[in-house]
Amino acid sequence: MQIKSIRAFRRDLALTKPYTIAYQTISTVENIFLTVELANGIVGVGAANPSPEVVGESPDQTLLNLQSDAIQQFVGRDIRHAFQLIDEVQALFPNLPGTLAAFDIALHDALGQLLGIPVVELYGQKIAALPTSITIGIMNIAETLEAARDYVQQGFRVLKVKTGLDVAEDIGRIRTLREQFGPDLVLRVDANQGYNADQLIRFVSQTDDANVELIEQPLAVGTEEELRTLPLAIRQRLAADESLKGGEAALKLAQQPQPFGIFNIKLMKCGGIRGAFDIATVARLSHIDLFWGCNDESIVSITAALHAAFACPNTRYIDLDGSLDLAEDVVKGGFIIEDGIMRPNGLPGLGVTDLTL
Repeated sequence: MQIKSIRAFRRDLALTKPYTIAYQTISTVENIFLTVELANGIVGVGAANPSPEVVGESPDQTLLNLQSDAIQQFVGRDIRHAFQLIDEVQALFPNLPGTLAAFDIALHDALGQLLGIPVVELYGQKIAALPTSITIGIMNIAETLEAARDYVQQGFRVLKVKTGLDVAEDIGRIRTLREQFGPDLVLRVDANQGYNADQLIRFVSQTDDANVELIEQPLAVGTEEELRTLPLAIRQRLAADESLKGGEAALKLAQQPQPFGIFNIKLMKCGGIRGAFDIATVARLSHIDLFWGCNDESIVSITAALHAAFACPNTRYIDLDGSLDLAEDVVKGGFIIEDGIMRPNGLPGLGVTDLTL
């Protein structure tokens, strides 16, 4: 089945609530979309929202790449060769994961629809459903508690708390959350590279009885050797994020002593589903758990990450809340979420509907 047309476009999607992380405040998100129409009328859709601070590629660059003649040359190619086409785009745009992710996701969606099965079933579904964490940005204790109550009332039982600006305040926020909500609420922390080694040790020791499940990227990229000197009990709870961009980084981080016991995979860092599986394979063979995350993204790419996550037996955690705070999107559907539990909707491809160009 031939590809009839390829089209890229941009949408700046507003957030319902701006939020703060260790290095910026975010109120709107730039998403680049790619549609791949087949000769029989099937339309596969991909999306990208790369973070320039992490991968060195901006959404503007992604859009230019996807509108280029290099991408248009794939019109007329056979969608049944989707994996080969993705490999060719990777060779054309090396180290540009946003560009590759949008193309990769769109082709997976189109191929799944053509075959009449969900994307996850292309690889074999290993997991049926998991609870996603919902993110609380950096805010004072009172605002943190208010946000937590709201999410708990909505049915979420896993909170990921952004930290990294003030370790003493971070400790207070986590301890207060545990005191207020008791042992059944799962707490995760994302420091966004905001700590040094001493601050991390202080945070861990002073929140030990708060039972924090994991701590995401506590130290800056490039300081992984410092993490290797920490006790195993601490390292096992640390999740690599910005330090982990692709398979080569995964290989380095898998060497003993491992600085991270968990790998956070984001499609926007590694170039989509096939790039994600490079990391996932290294992690599985190295006995490292998987934690699937996201930026502020459309339902399109969030759903793609969910399908990839559920095809991996070593997936333990998901943090795929990136579309929940969007005030608008270009599609509906994709996944089902009930009381914080996420699962694919079972429709062919990504299962997204009502595409608005």
